[in-house]
Amino acid sequence: MDKYLKSGSLIAAIAILFLSIAMKPKHKKVIFFGDSITQQGMKANGYISLLKKTVDSTKFELIGAGIGGNKVYDLYLRLEDDVLNKKPDLVFIYVGINDVWHKLGARTGTDYDKYLKFYQALINKIQANGSKVVLCTPTVIGEKKNDANEVDADLNKYAAGVRELAVKNNLPLCDLRKAFTAYEVANNSEDKEKGVLTVDKVHLNDIGNQLVADTMLPFIK
Repeated sequence: MDKYLKSGSLIAAIAILFLSIAMKPKHKKVIFFGDSITQQGMKANGYISLLKKTVDSTKFELIGAGIGGNKVYDLYLRLEDDVLNKKPDLVFIYVGINDVWHKLGARTGTDYDKYLKFYQALINKIQANGSKVVLCTPTVIGEKKNDANEVDADLNKYAAGVRELAVKNNLPLCDLRKAFTAYEVANNSEDKEKGVLTVDKVHLNDIGNQLVADTMLPFIK
């Protein structure tokens, strides 16, 4: 009799173990998909690292998928390997700076219409994969206030296009450009070209990374 009781107890214990594993909530996998700003976001004081310190690590897994120099077309080409195959729950699309910036000099930027078409294609494929999407507007190329930077007109146009895509697709919008320009108005009294939120007019300093993290956090939680 004791033999059967012990055997039954063992089976029950194993069943409880498997049940507890099955009921354990899985991590919500969040991918940040972008260019060098996102690539640097994985550094010690980068915005992704800051978010990792803020969210519950038992509930969220945050993954950076940024590559320097990338434009929206580059994101489309590596979408399957760097995003879709990882089966994320949520994807932040944060691209557009190089699409505008690279129009200067070598003139390898992305025309506005093509930018929106590829952005829409990213949305379609990510949603078809079963993931949720947050759209992010591009931030700054120069920090002067009142649209005094060389490519502010283009950046405003591309940011407006992302806002329209958010409305069209009924998707959440993380309006980083709006957050950055508002911060510059409030804090860039000397109208500096860099050094307030960026180190070089584009890439983020510690304050810029914190601003991005703070602006993105509500969309994760």
